[in-house]
Amino acid sequence: MKVTGFSFIRNANRYDYPILEAIKSVLPLCDEFIITVGNSEDGTLELIQTLIADTSLENSNKDFAKIKIIQTIWDDNLREGGKVLAIETNKAFDAISADTDWCFYIQGDEVLHEKYIPIIRKEMQDNLLNKDVEGLLFKYLHFYGSYDYVANSRNWYRNEVRIIRNDKQIKSYKDAQGFRKNDQKLSVKLIDAYIYHYGWVKDPFVKSVEQEKNKFWHDDKWLAENVNTSPDVRFDYSKIDYLDIFEGTHPQVMQERIKKANWDFKFDTNSKNFTLKGRFLHWIEQKTGWRIGEYKNFRKI
Repeated sequence: MKVTGFSFIRNANRYDYPILEAIKSVLPLCDEFIITVGNSEDGTLELIQTLIADTSLENSNKDFAKIKIIQTIWDDNLREGGKVLAIETNKAFDAISADTDWCFYIQGDEVLHEKYIPIIRKEMQDNLLNKDVEGLLFKYLHFYGSYDYVANSRNWYRNEVRIIRNDKQIKSYKDAQGFRKNDQKLSVKLIDAYIYHYGWVKDPFVKSVEQEKNKFWHDDKWLAENVNTSPDVRFDYSKIDYLDIFEGTHPQVMQERIKKANWDFKFDTNSKNFTLKGRFLHWIEQKTGWRIGEYKNFRKI
């Protein structure tokens, strides 16, 4: 069984993406890892290259030699639905060699906890010959504001496909959140493993600047009316419906980054900032587990 990891990245330093941690977290499961590095102005290419360069160091992790970089140019004229993100994802996926069986997709703000590695390896092996399984579906933890809180309301997706077969009829869908085959949802198996999503945990100044990425979803008029990326603006994390305290452990590769966190965010987890409709839907979900109207870009089997 051969496994190839893949991802894309651009301006990782400017937006403080944990891309190195993301790659490191899945390398133990991968025979190789392919990443497309878009045209950046902040040394992102050099950042990724440091992983490969580290293989020359004494007692270094030779896993880093598995990494292959493809330099790309993003089409900044694409302003509809984050389509450029899917295009960049597909560039990496299309570069995966034909002898690969499973492809492990990880985004620049996602990290795998090492405790799930044995589970994932077994699931890939057990389902290798079952062609009805086109992918493996992961559970998600969305960290918000700080590394101490997770967002669990209906505004956050609970599952997404992160391992797919090496079938080039499969393509990244819309803004690269998931995948489809010939525009049809993939048939996937839910596994008992989580992806840790850290996209909403960063310095409030950096998070404010990151809002300029909305240009890949909206036109200039919308940006002018809704986004303020002035360097003195802090992102307001308090505007959230509700959060839970995270009581688990973070991946080992994230420990150094967490230690360096230099901002403070507190939230009253007893607070529920819902509309009347939102409160009713939340109550139903808590009682039954049913999330009414939940978007699912996959078919569970």
